[in-house]
Amino acid sequence: MIASSGGNDDSEKDAIHPADECNKILGPNTPVMVLVLSAAEVDRNLDIATLVDVVDNALVKQAADKVKRPQRPHFTVGAGLDDDEPIGTGIAMPAYVYGADHYATKLVGVHEDNETRNLPTINAQVILTEARTGLPKAFMAGTTITNARTGCIGAVSVRALAPESGDDGLTLGVIGAGAQARWQTRAIETVTALSDVRIYSPSDSREACAADLVEEGMPAHAVDTPREAVVGADVVVTATTATNPVFPPDALETGSLVVAVGAFTAEMQELNPRVLERAEQTFADVPEEVAETGDILASDLTADDMVELGVPLTNGYVRDSPDEILTVMSVGSATLDAAAGEMIYQRAVEAGNGTEISL
Repeated sequence: MIASSGGNDDSEKDAIHPADECNKILGPNTPVMVLVLSAAEVDRNLDIATLVDVVDNALVKQAADKVKRPQRPHFTVGAGLDDDEPIGTGIAMPAYVYGADHYATKLVGVHEDNETRNLPTINAQVILTEARTGLPKAFMAGTTITNARTGCIGAVSVRALAPESGDDGLTLGVIGAGAQARWQTRAIETVTALSDVRIYSPSDSREACAADLVEEGMPAHAVDTPREAVVGADVVVTATTATNPVFPPDALETGSLVVAVGAFTAEMQELNPRVLERAEQTFADVPEEVAETGDILASDLTADDMVELGVPLTNGYVRDSPDEILTVMSVGSATLDAAAGEMIYQRAVEAGNGTEISL
C-alpha cells in the first residue's frame, strides 16, 4: 500500500489499493500475452534425461498428497455430425503441483478412425495458467509431452526397482512398436546401460521401431514372437492398445521387472493374470484408476493391493529375494503433464523460443 506523506487520518483515504496499482500499470483492457509453443518448439526444449527427474519428483509429490489432481472427465464427441454414433473421446486433465508457478490443463482427443484420415489417433494440447493470478501463460502442443512423460514412467521404475544389471547392462524386452515403445526405451536408456533391446509387435512396425532406436545408438533389434522378447529379459515393457494378454506368463524370468503402460480402460488388457499372481508387489501411478483397467479386473487384485509408485521413489525398495518379480502399472496422471509442461515452458522462455500472442 502506498500512503500519502501527511501522516494523518486521511492516509487511508489517499491510499492506493494494489489492484488499482496493477490496473494503472496494465490497464483493465491491456491484452494478456500468451506464449504458444509448436510441436517442433516443444521437441526443441524437451530433454528426456532432465524430464525423468522432473517426473520422479512429481510422482513423489503426488504420493505425499502435495498435488491437486481432480478426477478427469471422459466424454464422447461427434454424435450428430454424421449419425447418432460418437466419433471420438474428449478428455480434460487438470493438475497443480504444489510450489509450481503454473497449473496445467491438458485437453486430449482420441479418435481411432483418424488413421484412415492420415491423422494421429491421439492429439493433445497443454495450457498453463499462472497460479498467482489465474492469467493464461502458455499454450503448447501436448502430444510429445504425453509420450515423453509416459516414457519416463519406465525410467523411474527401472531406476528404483529393476534388478542389478550385469557388466554389459540390462536386457530390455518391449512389446509394442509405436511411439510409446520408442519413448520408453529412450527414457530407460538415460538411467541404465542397455545390453540388448528386443522389439516385438505383430506387424512389420517392429522393424521400423528397432531401426529408429538403432539410429539413436541403442542395441535394438526386432524379434518374431513375444516369447523371444520376454525370455531372459531383466525388464519387460508393454506399450500396446491390446485387449488380450500380450506375452505368455511362463516366459517371464524370475527377478524381472514388468512395466505396463498400455491399458487404461476396462476393455484393455496387456498382462495375463498369472503375471500379477507371480509378482511380489504391484506398484501403480494412480492405484484407484489402475484398478479399473482390464489388467486388474481380470485378476484378484484391488486398489488396496497396489502401492503408489511414488512410495518406492521416495523411500527406496529393497527386494527380499533377487527372484522377486515386480510389476508397475500406469494409466497416466495429469500431475506429470503439469510438471513436464512447466519444465518445457521455463526452458522455452530462457531460450527465447515460441510465439507470443495477445488475447
